Amino acid sequence: MLERQLTALLEGETDGIARMANVSAALHGAFRFWWTGFYRVAGNELILGPFQGPVACMRIPFGRGVCGTAWARNETVVVPDVEAFPGHIACSSDSRSEIVVPVHGPDGAVTAVLDIDSDRLAAFDEVDRVALERVVKLL
Repeated sequence: MLERQLTALLEGETDGIARMANVSAALHGAFRFWWTGFYRVAGNELILGPFQGPVACMRIPFGRGVCGTAWARNETVVVPDVEAFPGHIACSSDSRSEIVVPVHGPDGAVTAVLDIDSDRLAAFDEVDRVALERVVKLL
């Protein structure tokens, strides 16, 4: 199971960027998503962090797009069709569906979000939400 592999991979590593880099690479490699990566909270915006896939938006304001919405709501957001999501930020026209999972620090505040895009409609479901929420707890 990928979760066990990630646990072993992250064991002993304390640097958050290094941990995010390997998590994004492992998820991307295992599932072949269109885009897999992290945006880190910095003030009132999200800044691009480690990722796998094509180039991406570098900054996302609080509450904007799927990533900013997940941060503002402090909850996972699953979008079956990004074209139907109000305020979607189109970093790539090839992205068709998306899931964004908040990453929490020790104090419970959102410190980053895990953003995964697919080039297929409705690629993510409840099973993905539950599994990815477990993955981000490893960080």
